[in-house]
Amino acid sequence: MARVESLGIKRLESVHYYVRDLERSRRFYTEKMDFAEIGGSGAELTRAGRQKSLAFMAGNSVVVCMEPRGEGGRAARWLRKHPDGIGTLNFEVEDVERTFRLLEKRGGTPIQDIQRVDGGGGSAIAFFSIATPFGDATFRFIQRDGYRPLYPGFEAHATPQGGSNRIGFVGYDHTTSNFPTLAPAILWMEQVMGFERYWEIEFHTADVAPDQSQGSGLRSIVMWDPDSGVKFANNEPWRPFFRSSQINVFCEELRGAGVQHLALSVKDIIHCVKELRARGIEFMPTPGTYYDALPARLEKMGVGSIDEDLSVLRDLEILVDGDGPGKYLLQIFLKESSGLYDESEAGPFFYEIIQRKGDQGFGAGNFRALFESIERAQTGQT
Repeated sequence: MARVESLGIKRLESVHYYVRDLERSRRFYTEKMDFAEIGGSGAELTRAGRQKSLAFMAGNSVVVCMEPRGEGGRAARWLRKHPDGIGTLNFEVEDVERTFRLLEKRGGTPIQDIQRVDGGGGSAIAFFSIATPFGDATFRFIQRDGYRPLYPGFEAHATPQGGSNRIGFVGYDHTTSNFPTLAPAILWMEQVMGFERYWEIEFHTADVAPDQSQGSGLRSIVMWDPDSGVKFANNEPWRPFFRSSQINVFCEELRGAGVQHLALSVKDIIHCVKELRARGIEFMPTPGTYYDALPARLEKMGVGSIDEDLSVLRDLEILVDGDGPGKYLLQIFLKESSGLYDESEAGPFFYEIIQRKGDQGFGAGNFRALFESIERAQTGQT
């Protein structure tokens, strides 16, 4: 099958995160995650857009948090329907006109024409947005010609404020989204975005339940843009027990399909997790049974020995997966936002931290092993 012409995506530049409490987000990113606050919307943009924004950056990861300032803005429309969540993903592209033309030709649905802003001194920015099958989330495509502000109306701080990324975040590794049904999203990513299949898995834990009357499962397909390396992991619930699946529960809590988590890459996950725990960040717990079974899993996967002390990984609750001799990855998941803030309207979104040591997969063994460990811990099995 011939490759579809590339959209010319260069990278996932930033995300827009719609929130009800901007000051809480500021404290989370600058004090807990050690992101720098690099600026925000100026008074004119805040007034015109009916929302106040602050941008936070660590490594190459930029999160723009937006809080409504009155009715009618994008943040207000999102939050009338959903809890806090990721509503826009921004991609830098090589040629915005070519990207627009290709998307429209393939059946994409632009929700605005190309907007152009002259930044002076020969600089300019051009962008447009499209609707997606990712619930109410939109994709924005941006071409920068020497334009330095994050977006028109953005006012950068003379000196970044807050954190300084001592934790060591590098950039976005991948985006993970959940859907009640996966096929429409995969077809759209293939036929409209021109992405290709990269990795997939399906499993269920009913077989380790005592009477096969319970369990949890999913089907996951990772799509990627080969030219930029941008990757999207996409999940749907897998029968039986569809309604109790964590994927279905996420969609119910978000009130639609959407972005479940963003994976942030790091060079040293042990240092990162120690720092985050010291700052009061809470992670999804990992049962001790996971680590009891880990040496046998590593041998079965053919990974062999790893650089890290297994007792340290157990203490920090870091997960391990691999694919062949010396090829593995380390990952851990923060608690979802509603759990971190003890507030349901903070939403089910969360962050993953990942360090790759030769393995370019997505923790296939961790999906299954962690789910099984939870099932065993819940039923008292050893």
